[in-house]
Amino acid sequence: MSLEIYWKKALDQTRLSIDNKSLYPLKTDIITSDLYQKNDFIIRKLDTSKFNKNKIYGPKQNPFCPWEKILEIDKIGDNHQLILNKYPVQKGHILLITNNWKPQNGWLDNNDWKAIQQVNKDTSGLWFFNSSPIAGASQPHRHFQLLRRSKEEITCPREKWFLEMKLSKDFNGKLRRNIIVSKFNFLENSISLYELYLELCNKLGLGNPISNRKPKYPYNLLITNKWIAIIKRKYDHIHGFSINGLGFAGYLLVTEKSNIYYLKKFGPEKLLESFV
Repeated sequence: MSLEIYWKKALDQTRLSIDNKSLYPLKTDIITSDLYQKNDFIIRKLDTSKFNKNKIYGPKQNPFCPWEKILEIDKIGDNHQLILNKYPVQKGHILLITNNWKPQNGWLDNNDWKAIQQVNKDTSGLWFFNSSPIAGASQPHRHFQLLRRSKEEITCPREKWFLEMKLSKDFNGKLRRNIIVSKFNFLENSISLYELYLELCNKLGLGNPISNRKPKYPYNLLITNKWIAIIKRKYDHIHGFSINGLGFAGYLLVTEKSNIYYLKKFGPEKLLESFV
């Protein structure tokens, strides 16, 4: 049984960071039922009335180098650090970053997988990675994101869709042609997890580290205790929506720029097809 030490530390640091005005939780309202009648997506509307990211960040180019000490959760091995997301939608939104500069759009390495595995052994949930701005990454410094889930919770609203796709031989449809899903087991050694990642990237047409300096296409990575998915991306902004890995997991964020009429008419899955 995991002790969830990292999760407890994340909650403690969240309280301290909010009191210190170093953490800015984003206020959202769930509006799913206004736009969509199924349960495989959760749609939230973001309240941006008191949110000014540029003012909060100031001139700092890389917020992870160095990271703010008050956001610090724990050191992970020799190469990674666990910190809080400065702008969380969910309480205790965790970031796993590299201590030193590593590019977000480069190939992940065995040290990354070893660090993810170490954290997940204690605190698990939905991991996601956005490989570049086109895939929804907000920073060029390598970082992974974790939304903690209890054993009783589903990992994400689209979990059933991904599990069914993993079992299906039918890969028709634009989404299915640009997504690859495989079973995943964190109990494997980190080298096996790394090799699976490379195998899936190659099958999806992203290339490999031997032939390609970096992946040939932007991509999102979703990781759970049961499955892993890689999504090949073409666009970031369409119809006023910006989609990262969470969008494909079933979490959509609506802002004042979003075309909610398109979303209501064609549905979330059709929207996602526009991004691949």
